[in-house]
Amino acid sequence: MLLREDALDILKISGCSKNVIAHCVAVAELALSMGLKLKNDGLHVDLELVEIGGLLHDLGRAKSHGIDHAIIGVDIAKKNHIEPAIQEIIKRHMGAGITREEAKKLGLPDDDYIPVTLEQKIVANADNFLVGTERISLDRRIRMMQEKDIDEQSIERVKALAVEIGIC
Repeated sequence: MLLREDALDILKISGCSKNVIAHCVAVAELALSMGLKLKNDGLHVDLELVEIGGLLHDLGRAKSHGIDHAIIGVDIAKKNHIEPAIQEIIKRHMGAGITREEAKKLGLPDDDYIPVTLEQKIVANADNFLVGTERISLDRRIRMMQEKDIDEQSIERVKALAVEIGIC
């Protein structure tokens, strides 16, 4: 597993801005907090995976701020020989995931982008509660999604993920 310093170096070398890196650090810290609470509640959580996944979830923002940033992030991760578990967190972190059907409509490669593992869900959930480095409420996230005309199905997935992780 990568060390925190290595993950930060990859973000810098790949061309992520200071703002993106600050956001990634904030997501990693919030995700670790969520993961620790879940672990204390008796669930098995790989906290190292949560931290490194949180740090690298927006790696693709080095090249794009569009919906394709997750796909680009996976490509950068592959080129840097980052383990598949981290690649999957990068791929599945947007909102509460994107279904295969939604991916087709968005012009993404034909795949399912819904978070599956607990670690993927934790990072996606943490990302939903931050704008830059500012912690926001679930209500604010929902309002932001509605303002962007995000479909109700996606909004409901974000709500369900927050409830499932138990931290919102």
